[in-house]
Order: sequence, then C-alpha cells, then structure tokens
Amino acid sequence: MKPETLKKALLQRADSLGFIVARITTADLPESDAEGLSDYVTQGYHGEMDWMAETLERRKHPKSLWPEARSVIVLGMSYAPDDNPLEALSWKERGLISAYARSRDYHDEIKGKLKQCAAVLAAHGHAVKVFTDTAPVMEKPLARQAGLGWQGKHTVLVSRDHGNWLLLGLILTTADLPVDETERDHCGSCRRCLDICPTKAFPAPYQLDARRCITYLTVEHKGPIPQEFRKAIGNRIFGCDDCLAVCPWNKFALLGEQRRRETKPGLADLSLQDLLHLDDAAFRTLFATTPVKRTGYARFMRNVLIAVGNSGEPALLSDLTPYLSHQEPLLRGAAIWALSCLATRTEIEDAHQKLCHSEKDETVLAEWQDALRKV
Repeated sequence: MKPETLKKALLQRADSLGFIVARITTADLPESDAEGLSDYVTQGYHGEMDWMAETLERRKHPKSLWPEARSVIVLGMSYAPDDNPLEALSWKERGLISAYARSRDYHDEIKGKLKQCAAVLAAHGHAVKVFTDTAPVMEKPLARQAGLGWQGKHTVLVSRDHGNWLLLGLILTTADLPVDETERDHCGSCRRCLDICPTKAFPAPYQLDARRCITYLTVEHKGPIPQEFRKAIGNRIFGCDDCLAVCPWNKFALLGEQRRRETKPGLADLSLQDLLHLDDAAFRTLFATTPVKRTGYARFMRNVLIAVGNSGEPALLSDLTPYLSHQEPLLRGAAIWALSCLATRTEIEDAHQKLCHSEKDETVLAEWQDALRKV
C-alpha cells in the first residue's frame, strides 16, 4: 500500500474509534525540546516525580525509546466537560474532581483504541508500539510538531479546533508516512491561564513549577500538603482545571462524547460529609476504574480533609473528629489543620489535651503546635 493510502486508512480508523484528531510527524524532535526538559528537571520543577529525572536521557529523543521508529502518529481524544469547572469552586460543601478523572482511567481506554488503530499498520507488515502517558517520551512536543496544536502558556497542548481538553496517545511505527505541518503558537498576549492559578504555579509563561501546582499536590505529592497552599486548594480534592477552563480556544471544543459515555455517575457532585465516611474498601468501590483509585485512600482522604477545612462548615466537625486519631499520620495531620479552621478555641484545646499526649509523630505534633498558635 502506498504511504498516502496507508495514512488515509489509518486516519479513518482513528476517527471510527472516537479520536477527534490524528496527525503524523517524524520520530525526531529538535534539540531545543531536549534542552527545555533538562532545564525543567535541573530547576527541580518536577518535584517528587523522580521518574522524570531517572528517564531524562531516554525521554529527550523518541528514537532513544525505539531506534527503528520512523514516524509518530499522535492522536487526541476530547474530554471537554459539559459543565464549567470554575462554577463548582463555590460549592464549598462539595469535593471537586478534575474533569479527566471522572471517567474510566484514560490509560486503559485509550491504549486499547491505539492498538486497534495500529493494527492498520501491522496488517501491512509495519512494526508498531503504542503509548499513552506510560513511557519516557515527550507527548506534547510531538503533538505540537505533528500540528495538533501548540503548547500554551500553561504548558498544556492547545488546539484551534478543539481547545485544550485533549488526551493524547502515540503510535510509533517503522512505516515512513507523510508528515503534517507543525502548528504555530496562537496564545498572543493572552495570559488568562497564568493569572487564574490559585497557587502561582507558573514562574513565567510556558513554565510550570509542579511543586506549586494543585494537580501535582493532590495527585502526585505523597506527604502533607505544604501549609502555604492549603487555603488555595479550596474544595479541589483531585486535580485542578482552572487554567484549562479559562482558555478562550475552548469555545471551539466539542463535548467529549466518547469520554462522557465512560463517566461514573455522581463524581461531579460529591458531598464532603459523605466522603468523610469512606473507608478504604468504599473508596476503592467508588473510584474503581478511575484515575482517582491510583492515588490511594490515604492521599485522597488527605485532600478531602483539606477541603473540609476550607468549607467553613463547623457542622462537619463531628464527622471530622475520628480522623484526629486515625492510624495514618498523614490523615491525623490534615484533620488537625481542618479542626483549626472550623473549631472554636476551646474545642481545639480540648482535642489537643485529649490526643496530644499519645502522639509520637513529629510532623503531626507540629500540626498541633500550628493549630494552637492560631488560637
């Protein structure tokens, strides 16, 4: 089959599988992308994501992953929500989960579809490998080079046709396919995504310090959330969509119909009070098949307790109290902070008197000292 005909067949299969865009580039990236990644890691912007440093050299160039690769097919699936995530920030008694995480884990969903799409190439004797955020390869620079869009000032891929609500998948192949033109940057003077960030996670346009990013703090960060960011987190209990939601290019985005069919009911409207009654088994059941489950019970409930502290609802104190003596220090510490936000001086001092004498964890003891200083 001629390369042009093979490409046409490949794009038709991608469309039939629910991908709203698919474009092709070479399996090479300019040295400037490799240098940018090195600078990112050198400045420590990757935080605790040690895998970025460990795989740095392989990640710089696609052919480091597979030297025989000739072409890269970059595919995008929309997860554009049918609601405005910014409106839910005012529902202080509710926990807010990022739009991408309310559905089946996209790694599982997209990888299966990538394999079906790659079968078009394999049927004609070309070797293939599929990836969806699971290998040391730079998806967004490849997507930019393939012409899906450009990396916006918030570092997320932006498309003129589909906004910035895109999940990406890659097919690397030995086939030599016709490539598409690269898209240029269309951000202009706009800086809405930078200005809306509650934690000021962008040290400059096109730079993200993950250590200050709410998505990183609520999903990747393993320890207590630093005090300076807790109020800014608000009611976000898994991820943050603020910088995505304000992008003006979203006016062209189609609703993510494919992803909506995979959405678990109720995850857009979670009561903090109900969440406080989750145990590990109930957590696993509620979030089965979603990205939330991978974070684990302790980290997720840490986020819930921070949101409880930000709720301004003293009525939640009785549901919060059991966490003050929870076996997990991470949860005891978060519960103490929430208590300090909602309780009276007498209630804080009484809880301290009752519990602090048996506390051995230094981080939790420090939380008690901070709580007492507040009163």
